[in-house]
Order: sequence, then structure tokens, then C-alpha cells
Amino acid sequence: MDIDYRLAFELAPVGLVLSRNRQMLDCNRHLCEMFGASRELLVGQSFQVLYPSLIEFERTGLRIAPILNRNGTYADDRIMKRSSGETFWCHVTGRALNQDAPHEAGIWTFIDMSSRRPVKAELTAREREVAAHLMDGLTSKEIGKALTISHRTVEIYRARLMRKYKAANTGDLVHKLMAG
Repeated sequence: MDIDYRLAFELAPVGLVLSRNRQMLDCNRHLCEMFGASRELLVGQSFQVLYPSLIEFERTGLRIAPILNRNGTYADDRIMKRSSGETFWCHVTGRALNQDAPHEAGIWTFIDMSSRRPVKAELTAREREVAAHLMDGLTSKEIGKALTISHRTVEIYRARLMRKYKAANTGDLVHKLMAG
């Protein structure tokens, strides 16, 4: 039986990207539809065009490199940006083809979570990062370590998130973040 791998890549039910040095070498139809951009606009571009801000792109690259070095794979939920400027929650999973040089080449999947988890509040880049870690169940100390900031700074961002989402406590905040 002949398998057409190009057709499988193109028609996969998740967004797929082949990357080199954090640039998109190729992407499938689903990714283009998810981000509202044509393949011609995405191929050859830095992943930065998919992020809400340059700082989030840079911080994510720094954060995932050691994990890709250690495990060869990485996954998280994060807020991404469509070409229209709309932000949305996205589950991102990647595999480094060379663990010793994790950004050198990789395969990435993107799953749009906006139908289950809409973005309802305007958040800063750091608030988005803290929110993502809170939803993973991390404590302030664990988040601080992951983001290389103090746990007290994390608590300030958590308090801001609680105000924006009108949450009574951290559990309520996580519930509201998960619901959008």
C-alpha cells in the first residue's frame, strides 16, 4: 500500500509546521486556516508572527530550549495570535530533530482551543505566561522558577488576573481561565 505522506501532512486535522531555527519551512492547510494566513505569508517567516508579542516569542524560545535539550519534546497551552490580531488559546507540541540543538529543526503541532477556552480578558504578556502556568497547576514558587522571576512577583500577577477575572481565589481563577 502506497502512503502519500505529503497528502497526510497537508490534510492532517491539526496545524503542522516543519521548522528550522524558529522559522517555518512548511505548514499545512489547517495551520493556515487556524491563523488566517496563506501558506505564502507563513512559509519562511519566523514563528514570532504567530505570537501576541515579540517578548513572548523570545521568552518561549528561551524557556523551551532546555526542555527540548533534555526530552526532545515540548508541549504547553499558550495564547497565540491570528493574522487578524485576535488572540486565542492554543495547545502547542514540538519535537526537536536534534536534541543538542533544539531550535535547529523541529516538527510542531498546533491545536486551536478557542471553542473550549475563549480569551475573555485583555492580558499582558507576563499575565498570559502566569495564567498558562496556573492552569498547569504550578505554585507561585514553581512559576517563578519557570519564568525566572520571584514568587512574590508571580503573586502580584496572579492578583491582577484575579481582579480581571473577578475571581475569589486561585481555584476560582483557574476555573475561569479554563472556561475563558
